[in-house]
Amino acid sequence: MEQRKIFVLGSRIGKGMMKGLLCAAFFTLHSSLFTSCADYNDTDNFTAQPDPSFVEPYKDLAPVKSYINRETYPNLTLGALLKVADFNKQELAHAAAVTNFDNVAFGTSLMSGTIVNAKGVMNFLDMSDLLAHVDEIGYEVYGSPLFANANQADEWINTLTAPIEIPVDYVEGKSVNYNDMPVGDFPGKVESGSASIAKYDGQNTLRVAGNSKVRIIDGFEVDPLAKYTTTFYANADKEVTFYVYFSGKKVDGTASSDGKWSVKPGKWTKIVIESQSAPEEKDGYLRIETGRGMVAYIQKVEVGYYPDNHRPQTAQEMSDTIDYAIHTWCDKLMEINDGRIKSFDLIDEPLDPKAKLENGMLDLKHSTEKVFWQDILGSENYAPEVSKVASAAFEKHGGNSADLKFFISETGLEDQTKFESLKYWIGIWDGKGAKIDGINAKLSLTYNEDATKQAANVEKLNKLLDNLASTGKFIRLSNFDIKYVDASNLAVTADKISETQRQQLADYYGFAIKAYMNKIPHDKQAGICKGNMSDTSDPVGLWSVQNNAWVRNATYEAFCNALSGQ
Repeated sequence: MEQRKIFVLGSRIGKGMMKGLLCAAFFTLHSSLFTSCADYNDTDNFTAQPDPSFVEPYKDLAPVKSYINRETYPNLTLGALLKVADFNKQELAHAAAVTNFDNVAFGTSLMSGTIVNAKGVMNFLDMSDLLAHVDEIGYEVYGSPLFANANQADEWINTLTAPIEIPVDYVEGKSVNYNDMPVGDFPGKVESGSASIAKYDGQNTLRVAGNSKVRIIDGFEVDPLAKYTTTFYANADKEVTFYVYFSGKKVDGTASSDGKWSVKPGKWTKIVIESQSAPEEKDGYLRIETGRGMVAYIQKVEVGYYPDNHRPQTAQEMSDTIDYAIHTWCDKLMEINDGRIKSFDLIDEPLDPKAKLENGMLDLKHSTEKVFWQDILGSENYAPEVSKVASAAFEKHGGNSADLKFFISETGLEDQTKFESLKYWIGIWDGKGAKIDGINAKLSLTYNEDATKQAANVEKLNKLLDNLASTGKFIRLSNFDIKYVDASNLAVTADKISETQRQQLADYYGFAIKAYMNKIPHDKQAGICKGNMSDTSDPVGLWSVQNNAWVRNATYEAFCNALSGQ
């Protein structure tokens, strides 16, 4: 426990003192293992931080990344997925990452959906903080997807692509003058209660009795997009209040807190109602609903409307708008980046598993409810266009184009159709000049105690790696977490897993790592990114969590052994 106290204290001091405190802690508690702390990220010959407790049989293992032979595997890196907030706190998860992993990724945290608001204002404060710290400690970040269908700045895009306002003229509609009607029964629609044409204040009027629902004008069509203005005059012998509905939609007045309209006695009051119809209504009408004992007299009802004063953007306007959005987003992101993040997912999860082309390949995702980049750019021009803009912005703001790498990330590539479809689209995009350096395969791995099912898992993983290697692209594996399923096909949680089961899980981690290292050509290995460093409810971590402390488990050792070639 003392080890953890020293670490937590160190996490709360200034960045410049962090290196020294970590060294001091190691010297105090592990002087026999201490060699050098000249660099914050030094990994030579000492026990890896930040284990709060060092327990047998894993206490003498070095930081995980130190086991990679960089001469044999020059491009292989080990990454960890973190939340920006956890990284910027510079506490336990941060220290575990920078000591044991080559780089960190932040998932959706640095995507436009998190950074850009509806007005296009971009908040890069968290990104600026983490990049300043990365500079200080000499560390690396793998960039969040630049373009996708999810986690995008949808409110901003909706604002940019909204219909354009245009001038419109008022259209006169229907009018009714009850003074032209003979005294007697009301010829209109009375939904409940009663109404009649009666003499009042020297003229014929519509008399709406108390506790009645009466359409004082109806029989016209409504456009659900148009805003209607209805005017009428009302009078009463004593103050009367009533509710108003225009074509199924309640129109609140200001007479009281519950939205009633009010008419004082002895004076004709002009009432102006402005409203659209309810979405489901096609018939035009205005209905008033009087309370018990409240009689209203109505005269001169007129209704007209302003047509919808918007028009959709033309195809050229929409293209120009999306072009502006792409350039603006890339320019501002790369300005903050300043060449520091050199690898990005260019496009995230582009394939639609439910839509096939005539050639049997999966189509890209498309939408009739939202604006997707590819819907405006065109499927074949999607990656070529966004890679061109993003590359130019990277170079404009301090980046060296020779260092820049773009990946296409996708889930479920163990499915042959999905893999072939991604390969098909990458081929099209490559042919049109897109910069696509690699594939980021998002994994969903399971270890199963059932031997037959586990053999199928192994076969599927091997096939996936063979397929990925065949593309000739850089290959990155992300979401590298393996869940454990027992012989009854039930998930085993982290708090229930036995030592034997943990070892079996660790062995499969080791197998998967070595399969990647053996099957993917060394010069095309872009790395493996761990989804969770410590256990969640599932036993997916290199560290188990005991009383809020991280303790190395068999998976930690499996990573070390596999990365060293054992």
